[in-house]
Parts: sequence; C-alpha cells; structure tokens
Amino acid sequence: MQVSEPRRLLTSIHDVAPCFESEVDRLADVIEARLGPSRYAMLVVPDHWGRAPLSQAPAFRARLRGWAESGIEMFVHGWFHRDDSSHDGAAGFKARHMTAGEGEFLGLSHAEALQRMRGGKALVEDIIGMPAAGFIAPAWLYGPGAMQALRECGFALAEDHFRVWRPGHERAPVARGPVVTWASRSTMRTASSLAFAALARPALQPLRTLRLAVHPGDVSKASILRSVDATLRAFSRRHVPGRYSDLIE
Repeated sequence: MQVSEPRRLLTSIHDVAPCFESEVDRLADVIEARLGPSRYAMLVVPDHWGRAPLSQAPAFRARLRGWAESGIEMFVHGWFHRDDSSHDGAAGFKARHMTAGEGEFLGLSHAEALQRMRGGKALVEDIIGMPAAGFIAPAWLYGPGAMQALRECGFALAEDHFRVWRPGHERAPVARGPVVTWASRSTMRTASSLAFAALARPALQPLRTLRLAVHPGDVSKASILRSVDATLRAFSRRHVPGRYSDLIE
C-alpha cells in the first residue's frame, strides 16, 4: 500500500538577531497562536549589519539555545545581512529590485562566501548546542561563489524564493513553489505583497509543501500582521505545520 506524502506548512522568522528581539517575540506569538509552539524555524544573523554581534549578546544567545531545545529549527542566515558588493547585469537587477541592500551573498567570491558560511555555522552551532538546520542567504539571493561554497560547508538544506534543496543536489529540490512573504519598506511594496498573499491563500493550496516567511519589519504594519494571520489560518487548514528536516528524513 502506497502512503501519500503529507502536506506540509513550513514557516520561518527571518533576521533573528539581538536588535530585533521584541519583533521576533511578537512574530513568534502570531505564529504560535495559529500553529502551536515550536512548529517553525528561525533564521539567525551572526552580526546584523555589523551592529548586533551575537558574540556580545549573552542573554540573546541563551534565548537562541532555549528556542532550539524547544524544537524550533535554527538556520544560519548570512553573516552581516548587508550587501557591500558591486553588481552588474542580472545580479545588478536583483540587487536593485529584489532587496534593499541586503543580498549579502549575491556578489561574494567563493573564498569570502565560504569563510562567512563556515563562521556562521560554527557560531550558531556552538550557541544552540546542535547542528544548524541549514543555510538560507539573506534575501534568498546566491551568487556563483555562494553556490560553490554552499556545496562545501556541510549544511543539510538551503532555500531560495522557489525551492528547497540539499546543497550539491540543486537539480533535485526536496520542495518547489514560491515562498509567501511580505514587504514593509514602502506603501507600494506592502500593497503588492498583501495582494500576492491574498491570491496565494487559495492558489497555492494544491502544493504539497507551502512556505511562509516573516520579517521583523512586518510588525510595523497592522495590515501585514492581519495578512500573516489570515495566511497562516488558510494554509494550516490543509497542511500540517512541520519542520524543514521533515523534507529529508
């Protein structure tokens, strides 16, 4: 008898850092009200924009370990989350239109990407006392150097806007489909993200794996929080809140 693959809902909080502690708490409350405790992931930034180093935040490090021990998956999410590279061509378009100076790994060389990935992995795993769930680049943007480095770092999973994969097996993703997320930095971007989420709530239901991602800036707009809650409610009706690691176990 063939057992059908379960329908999963993967939810994540991005940009988890000491400077966003109150925002992360609020987002966690919104998620847990719909999904229950610990059925989501956190994406941890080692030193957000060079202004929030985990190395100087012992209380927040203790919270990270507690969250991990409760069952929340912890991903390494870049190092600085800030893009200091220069770009042209397709990468230049992505840097200008897909993020506000935060595509850290879009233009890095292989050597620099490898150093930051390995450093982030070592730091996060030392803090939480267990392996990181994987690596997700800031703004979901990877340049050639980052993709090469990712295959060498031993991360179990990675994701971008449209897929989740095991590094080294990019052509055989373990999940496909767009991630639903929101934009708070301008009125126009907020409106378009709200419209996409409203469309996605019924349109993406046939997918086996649904993904939803929230950011600290989302708490600044009540309209976004209402949309997040409505999307969590709609997605969790037919999809079971799960863990990224379920995709490869």
